[in-house]
Amino acid sequence: MKKIPLYSLATACLIVSAAPATSWAEDAAPPAPPVLQPTMIGPLTANPNPYNIDSGILGKVYFSGVLSGLGQVQNHSQSNSTFGDRSNLTDISNAQVIAQTTEGYVQFYMQAGAYSMPSLGTPYIRSSKAVDNFYGPIPVAYVKLAPTDALSLQVGKLPTLIGAEYTFSFQNPNIERGLLWNQESAISRGAQLNYTVGPLAMSLAGTDGFYSGQYSWITGSATYTFNEHNSATFVGGGNTRTSTKSTAATPVLQNNGEVYNVIYTYTNAPWTIIPYVQATHVPKSATIGANSDATTYGGALTVNYSFDQSTALAGVSLPVRFEYISSSGSAAAGSPNLLYGPGSKAWSLTVTPTYQNNFYFVRGEFSYVGAQSITNGAGLGLNGNDKSQSRGLIEAGVRF
Repeated sequence: MKKIPLYSLATACLIVSAAPATSWAEDAAPPAPPVLQPTMIGPLTANPNPYNIDSGILGKVYFSGVLSGLGQVQNHSQSNSTFGDRSNLTDISNAQVIAQTTEGYVQFYMQAGAYSMPSLGTPYIRSSKAVDNFYGPIPVAYVKLAPTDALSLQVGKLPTLIGAEYTFSFQNPNIERGLLWNQESAISRGAQLNYTVGPLAMSLAGTDGFYSGQYSWITGSATYTFNEHNSATFVGGGNTRTSTKSTAATPVLQNNGEVYNVIYTYTNAPWTIIPYVQATHVPKSATIGANSDATTYGGALTVNYSFDQSTALAGVSLPVRFEYISSSGSAAAGSPNLLYGPGSKAWSLTVTPTYQNNFYFVRGEFSYVGAQSITNGAGLGLNGNDKSQSRGLIEAGVRF
């Protein structure tokens, strides 16, 4: 049984924003709409006035969702993949309905439906397979106890605190998740405590990590908001016990490791700029086939420019992401593989021109992954011997 020292785990944070209740005169601006989940980085935006009903004891229940489909072409596919990867394909990327409450001591959030999770440098998994092999038809669902505006406790199926990207395509600037996201957990089961004091917001979560069913992960983050445009976040987490489970949702090596992020966010229209760095570590363990320690180090930069609404390009945005990641070890030394073979490296470039008109959106995407020092059979393509992959995608849908 391996132990992670307490000093190696970060305390955690989740930025919680709440507009104070105010009365307003007939000629004053109406109160701001409620702060709804899930978090969206942009440039896609959610319906600010979703359908709601008054449930009585729980207050207003808000209903929203997303329906979208995508088409993809790529080279060096894994055309024999049981999950549906092909050189060209079409699929449902999101068909999800969201119900939630935002007020009172007891609140809830539930997200249900179909989804795919396209990510760079990995075989595409069709939505029907993703639902069955990852988080089920209700990927996110939790109860939230909020005794004060500053303090809350969430219990259930929770989005991870780790990383700068979110699980589903509509939440992110790019259609595909990145190379660094491939090292991170996405949805975990457990409990998360959130506390905000002044400009500092913290969260601490005890979960099953990479959806392992073993509740031995401790994850936390702390975010300091300098002003309305700038914030910085530190995230850390790891498994406190060895787990041998291995599935599509639970990669055995990553699930037994530790991960750390430093994320900086700058938002000042028309720009959003998010640089972040990441380190992961998997300790030596014969139980999981790791004959030596293994690490990855990486960095990413996401930049989005949204054109002014008064111009002919109103509604158009241009997100760009660049990444680099390297891994340690060698195949000769029997090091575990965290990327494209022990000691391999990779970089990526993703460009995603986006257009949104009210609740309808369409976006295209070009992405390129280049890999170095791969182990034959562990790289890209049908036989795992290719060192690059290019993709073109288009996604269209509606937020309601």
